[in-house]
Amino acid sequence: ATPCAALAIAACLALPASLAWAAERTGTLAVDNITCALCPLTVSKAIESVDGVRDVAVDLDSQRAVVRYDDAIATPARIAEAATLSGFPARPVE
Repeated sequence: ATPCAALAIAACLALPASLAWAAERTGTLAVDNITCALCPLTVSKAIESVDGVRDVAVDLDSQRAVVRYDDAIATPARIAEAATLSGFPARPVE
């Protein structure tokens, strides 16, 4: 192997298993109690506070949140819990 290839292989082997298999995911949550224009901001802030969340978009009309996250750090359940604890019960949808 070339020196560059050997370094790349060594770098991959040195990563913790959680990082080696990490993947960016996108999930959707159904969110209750979204009734006004400020609600999506509150839900977004709560979800963004979860480690591993990369991006969130909350829609007032559909009462849905689309979340992009690192699955080695965040889980849909933990993301939904953050919204729920902020007063907006949420659950993952398929």
